[in-house]
Amino acid sequence: MTKKQLFYLGLFASITILSSGFKPFDSKLFPWFHVFEKEEIFYTVPTEIELNQTFFDFPFTGKTFVGFQQSLAAKESLCKYNKVNTLGYLGKYQFGTETLRILGIRDAEMFLNSRKLQEKAFLANLSRNKWDLRNEIEKYTGKVVAGIEITESGILAAAHLGGAGSVKRFLKTNGRRKCKDGYGTSVLEYMKDFAGYDTSSIEANEKAKARHY
Repeated sequence: MTKKQLFYLGLFASITILSSGFKPFDSKLFPWFHVFEKEEIFYTVPTEIELNQTFFDFPFTGKTFVGFQQSLAAKESLCKYNKVNTLGYLGKYQFGTETLRILGIRDAEMFLNSRKLQEKAFLANLSRNKWDLRNEIEKYTGKVVAGIEITESGILAAAHLGGAGSVKRFLKTNGRRKCKDGYGTSVLEYMKDFAGYDTSSIEANEKAKARHY
Protein backbone atom coordinates (compact mmCIF):
# COMPACT_ATOMS: atom_id res chain seq x y z
CA MET A 1 0.00 0.00 0.00
CA THR A 2 1.44 3.40 -1.01
CA LYS A 3 1.93 6.32 1.34
CA LYS A 4 -0.83 8.19 -0.49
CA GLN A 5 -3.27 5.32 0.06
CA LEU A 6 -2.27 5.11 3.72
CA PHE A 7 -2.86 8.84 4.10
CA TYR A 8 -6.38 8.71 2.68
CA LEU A 9 -7.23 5.58 4.66
CA GLY A 10 -6.10 7.25 7.86
CA LEU A 11 -8.05 10.38 7.01
CA PHE A 12 -11.22 8.40 6.33
CA ALA A 13 -10.84 6.49 9.61
CA SER A 14 -10.35 9.72 11.57
CA ILE A 15 -13.44 11.33 10.06
CA THR A 16 -15.52 8.22 10.80
CA ILE A 17 -14.42 8.12 14.45
CA LEU A 18 -15.01 11.83 14.98
CA SER A 19 -18.43 11.72 13.30
CA SER A 20 -19.57 8.84 15.47
CA GLY A 21 -19.01 10.97 18.54
CA PHE A 22 -21.83 13.29 17.47
CA LYS A 23 -24.41 10.55 16.93
CA PRO A 24 -26.79 10.08 19.87
CA PHE A 25 -27.06 6.62 21.33
CA ASP A 26 -30.50 5.33 20.41
CA SER A 27 -31.66 3.47 23.50
CA LYS A 28 -34.99 2.72 21.78
CA LEU A 29 -33.25 0.16 19.60
CA PHE A 30 -31.73 -1.56 22.63
CA PRO A 31 -34.12 -1.08 25.58
CA TRP A 32 -32.01 -3.33 27.80
CA PHE A 33 -29.05 -0.89 27.71
CA HIS A 34 -28.54 1.37 30.72
CA VAL A 35 -26.28 4.41 30.43
CA PHE A 36 -24.60 5.78 33.53
CA GLU A 37 -22.25 8.65 34.28
CA LYS A 38 -18.44 8.60 34.15
CA GLU A 39 -18.58 7.55 30.51
CA GLU A 40 -19.32 3.95 31.37
CA ILE A 41 -22.03 1.94 29.64
CA PHE A 42 -23.52 -1.07 31.33
CA TYR A 43 -26.04 -3.38 29.76
CA THR A 44 -27.77 -6.63 30.43
CA VAL A 45 -28.96 -9.21 27.96
CA PRO A 46 -32.79 -9.29 27.85
CA THR A 47 -34.50 -12.32 29.30
CA GLU A 48 -36.80 -14.52 27.25
CA ILE A 49 -39.81 -12.94 28.98
CA GLU A 50 -38.62 -9.42 28.14
CA LEU A 51 -38.12 -10.34 24.49
CA ASN A 52 -41.70 -11.62 24.25
CA GLN A 53 -43.26 -8.59 25.91
CA THR A 54 -45.41 -6.21 23.88
CA PHE A 55 -45.11 -2.53 24.66
CA PHE A 56 -47.82 -0.02 23.81
CA ASP A 57 -46.68 3.53 23.29
CA PHE A 58 -49.82 5.46 24.26
CA PRO A 59 -49.44 9.25 24.33
CA PHE A 60 -49.74 10.83 27.75
CA THR A 61 -53.16 12.46 27.88
CA GLY A 62 -53.56 12.92 31.62
CA LYS A 63 -57.05 13.14 33.06
CA THR A 64 -58.63 14.57 29.92
CA PHE A 65 -61.58 12.95 28.19
CA VAL A 66 -59.24 11.54 25.56
CA GLY A 67 -57.23 10.02 28.40
CA PHE A 68 -60.40 8.45 29.79
CA GLN A 69 -61.43 7.14 26.38
CA GLN A 70 -58.08 5.58 25.51
CA SER A 71 -57.40 4.19 28.99
CA LEU A 72 -60.79 2.47 29.02
CA ALA A 73 -60.21 1.09 25.52
CA ALA A 74 -56.79 -0.22 26.55
CA LYS A 75 -58.37 -1.96 29.53
CA GLU A 76 -61.18 -3.45 27.46
CA SER A 77 -59.35 -4.64 24.35
CA LEU A 78 -55.82 -3.19 24.20
CA CYS A 79 -57.42 -0.72 21.76
CA LYS A 80 -58.11 -3.41 19.14
CA TYR A 81 -61.10 -2.56 16.97
CA ASN A 82 -61.46 -6.13 15.68
CA LYS A 83 -61.33 -7.80 19.10
CA VAL A 84 -64.04 -10.35 19.94
CA ASN A 85 -63.66 -11.94 23.37
CA THR A 86 -64.71 -15.41 24.49
CA LEU A 87 -68.06 -14.09 25.73
CA GLY A 88 -68.89 -12.52 22.36
CA TYR A 89 -68.24 -8.88 23.26
CA LEU A 90 -67.14 -6.83 20.30
CA GLY A 91 -64.67 -4.17 19.29
CA LYS A 92 -62.41 -1.63 20.90
CA TYR A 93 -64.82 -1.01 23.78
CA GLN A 94 -66.21 -4.54 24.01
CA PHE A 95 -69.93 -4.03 23.43
CA GLY A 96 -72.54 -6.74 23.76
CA THR A 97 -75.01 -7.21 20.91
CA GLU A 98 -77.95 -6.24 23.15
CA THR A 99 -76.36 -2.88 23.99
CA LEU A 100 -75.58 -2.33 20.31
CA ARG A 101 -79.23 -2.87 19.40
CA ILE A 102 -80.23 -0.24 21.96
CA LEU A 103 -77.77 2.13 20.29
CA GLY A 104 -79.31 1.42 16.87
CA ILE A 105 -76.70 -1.03 15.59
CA ARG A 106 -77.87 -4.45 14.38
CA ASP A 107 -75.07 -5.57 12.08
CA ALA A 108 -72.22 -6.91 14.23
CA GLU A 109 -69.88 -7.46 11.28
CA MET A 110 -70.36 -3.93 10.03
CA PHE A 111 -69.74 -2.65 13.54
CA LEU A 112 -66.44 -4.54 13.80
CA ASN A 113 -65.27 -3.21 10.45
CA SER A 114 -66.09 0.44 11.20
CA ARG A 115 -63.82 2.34 13.57
CA LYS A 116 -65.98 5.43 13.21
CA LEU A 117 -69.13 3.57 14.21
CA GLN A 118 -67.38 2.06 17.26
CA GLU A 119 -66.36 5.51 18.45
CA LYS A 120 -69.90 6.79 17.90
CA ALA A 121 -71.31 3.87 19.87
CA PHE A 122 -68.97 4.60 22.75
CA LEU A 123 -70.09 8.24 22.95
CA ALA A 124 -73.76 7.36 22.62
CA ASN A 125 -73.52 4.75 25.36
CA LEU A 126 -71.82 7.25 27.68
CA SER A 127 -74.65 9.73 27.05
CA ARG A 128 -77.29 7.14 27.89
CA ASN A 129 -75.49 6.04 31.03
CA LYS A 130 -74.96 9.63 32.14
CA TRP A 131 -78.70 10.24 31.80
CA ASP A 132 -79.65 7.03 33.61
CA LEU A 133 -77.20 7.73 36.44
CA ARG A 134 -77.65 11.51 36.66
CA ASN A 135 -79.15 11.29 40.17
CA GLU A 136 -76.36 9.01 41.41
CA ILE A 137 -73.71 11.30 39.92
CA GLU A 138 -75.21 14.29 41.70
CA LYS A 139 -75.72 12.46 45.01
CA TYR A 140 -72.49 10.47 45.35
CA THR A 141 -69.78 12.49 43.57
CA GLY A 142 -67.12 13.42 46.12
CA LYS A 143 -68.30 10.87 48.68
CA VAL A 144 -66.30 7.82 49.75
CA VAL A 145 -67.89 4.43 49.16
CA ALA A 146 -66.10 1.14 49.90
CA GLY A 147 -62.87 3.06 50.46
CA ILE A 148 -62.81 4.97 47.16
CA GLU A 149 -63.86 8.49 46.24
CA ILE A 150 -66.75 8.49 43.81
CA THR A 151 -66.37 10.56 40.64
CA GLU A 152 -68.45 10.99 37.51
CA SER A 153 -65.87 9.31 35.29
CA GLY A 154 -65.61 6.37 37.68
CA ILE A 155 -69.38 5.93 37.62
CA LEU A 156 -69.50 6.06 33.81
CA ALA A 157 -66.64 3.59 33.45
CA ALA A 158 -68.29 1.19 35.90
CA ALA A 159 -71.56 1.49 33.97
CA HIS A 160 -69.71 0.65 30.76
CA LEU A 161 -68.47 -2.51 32.46
CA GLY A 162 -71.59 -3.74 34.20
CA GLY A 163 -74.47 -1.50 33.18
CA ALA A 164 -76.18 1.35 35.00
CA GLY A 165 -78.18 -1.05 37.18
CA SER A 166 -75.03 -2.60 38.65
CA VAL A 167 -73.69 0.83 39.54
CA LYS A 168 -76.95 1.80 41.23
CA ARG A 169 -76.93 -1.39 43.32
CA PHE A 170 -73.31 -0.85 44.30
CA LEU A 171 -73.90 2.71 45.46
CA LYS A 172 -77.26 2.01 47.10
CA THR A 173 -75.75 -0.78 49.23
CA ASN A 174 -72.71 1.37 50.12
CA GLY A 175 -70.43 -0.92 48.19
CA ARG A 176 -71.64 -4.22 49.60
CA ARG A 177 -72.97 -5.37 46.21
CA LYS A 178 -69.75 -5.63 44.22
CA CYS A 179 -71.22 -6.60 40.87
CA LYS A 180 -68.79 -8.31 38.47
CA ASP A 181 -68.59 -9.08 34.79
CA GLY A 182 -68.10 -12.52 33.25
CA TYR A 183 -64.36 -12.40 33.91
CA GLY A 184 -64.67 -11.40 37.56
CA THR A 185 -63.89 -7.69 37.15
CA SER A 186 -66.00 -5.62 39.54
CA VAL A 187 -67.58 -2.19 39.18
CA LEU A 188 -65.53 -1.21 42.23
CA GLU A 189 -62.30 -1.73 40.25
CA TYR A 190 -63.50 0.45 37.39
CA MET A 191 -64.70 3.19 39.74
CA LYS A 192 -61.25 3.25 41.28
CA ASP A 193 -59.17 2.87 38.11
CA PHE A 194 -61.07 5.50 36.11
CA ALA A 195 -61.72 8.07 38.81
CA GLY A 196 -61.02 11.74 38.28
CA TYR A 197 -61.15 12.02 34.49
CA ASP A 198 -62.90 14.96 32.84
CA THR A 199 -66.14 13.65 31.33
CA SER A 200 -67.99 16.95 31.49
CA SER A 201 -68.15 17.12 27.68
CA ILE A 202 -70.58 14.18 27.60
CA GLU A 203 -74.19 15.33 27.48
CA ALA A 204 -76.78 13.22 29.23
CA ASN A 205 -79.18 11.92 26.60
CA GLU A 206 -81.83 9.32 27.33
CA LYS A 207 -82.32 8.43 23.66
CA ALA A 208 -78.79 8.70 22.28
CA LYS A 209 -78.06 6.58 19.22
CA ALA A 210 -74.72 5.95 17.58
CA ARG A 211 -75.80 7.56 14.30
CA HIS A 212 -76.54 10.87 16.04
CA TYR A 213 -72.86 11.66 16.58
